[in-house]
Amino acid sequence: MSYRFRNLFDLSGKTAIVTGGLGILGRHFCRALAEFNASVVVADLNGDGASVLADELSAATGQRCIGVSCDVADETSVRSLIETAIQAFDGIHILHNNAATKSSDLAAFFAPAEEYSLEAWREVMAVNLDGLFLVAKNVGRQMIAQGTGGSIIQTSSIYGILGADRRIYEGSQYLGHQINTPPVYATSKSGVVGLTRYLATQWASHGIRVNTLIPGGVQSGQNETFVRQYSERVPLGRMAQPEEMVGALLFLASDASSYITGQSIIVDGGLSAW
Repeated sequence: MSYRFRNLFDLSGKTAIVTGGLGILGRHFCRALAEFNASVVVADLNGDGASVLADELSAATGQRCIGVSCDVADETSVRSLIETAIQAFDGIHILHNNAATKSSDLAAFFAPAEEYSLEAWREVMAVNLDGLFLVAKNVGRQMIAQGTGGSIIQTSSIYGILGADRRIYEGSQYLGHQINTPPVYATSKSGVVGLTRYLATQWASHGIRVNTLIPGGVQSGQNETFVRQYSERVPLGRMAQPEEMVGALLFLASDASSYITGQSIIVDGGLSAW
C-alpha cells in the first residue's frame, strides 16, 4: 500500500475560521492556514482590519479569504460569523478558537488576587471562556449538521496548566505597564483545557476532533527584565517567537493528527518539563 505522507498537512478544500485573527499570534495562524491551501475566515472585533488582512492573504497565497467582524462574547455576532462563512464557502472544517482579551482597565486587570474586582473578572471571562464556548458550540453544531467532521483547536496558555512564577515579574513590564499573571487569565485559560476535553468526548462520534494549543511565553513587547527572567526558567533558554506556534496549529488542523483528540499540545521551550 502506498501512502503519501507529504499530503497529510494539505488543507485544500477546507475552510478555517480563526477568531482573534488580528492578534499577535492570530495573524501568523491565518497566514499559515492559507499557505497550506485552506480558505480562511479572519474573525476579529476589528472587521475592517480583518478584511485588510484577508485581502493580503488572498493576494499572497491565491486562496480565497474573507474578513468578518465578530464579538465572540455576543452569540448573535457569533451566529452571524458562521452564517457569513457558510454563505461564502462550502462548510466549515477547521475552527481555531483563538480570541482572548484583557480588561479595558489595565490597572484592574493586573491587580493582585486579593484585590481583584468582580467587574474585571467578568469582563475577561466573557471573552476568554464564555466567548470560547459560544464559538465552539455554534461551529460544532454546524459541523454536526454537515456530517463531514472537523477539527477544533482552542488556544490556552502555559498558565492554564502551571502556576505563575511571581519571580519572573519582578521589575517586568509589557508595553510600559507593570505586569503579572492575573487570576482571571489563569482561570480562564485553565477552563479552555477542561472545555476541550469535554467537547472532544461529546463530539468524537461526529468525527469532530477538539484539541488545545498551549503556548508558552511569546516575545511580543515585554521589557528586557522580563525577557531575561522568563528565559532563565526555560530549558531552551529563550522566549518563543510568534511563528513558532504555527507548526503545532497546522498539525492539529490537518489530517496529520487524525487520531488525536482531547489533547493539549504544549509549545513552551520545555518550561513545563522542569
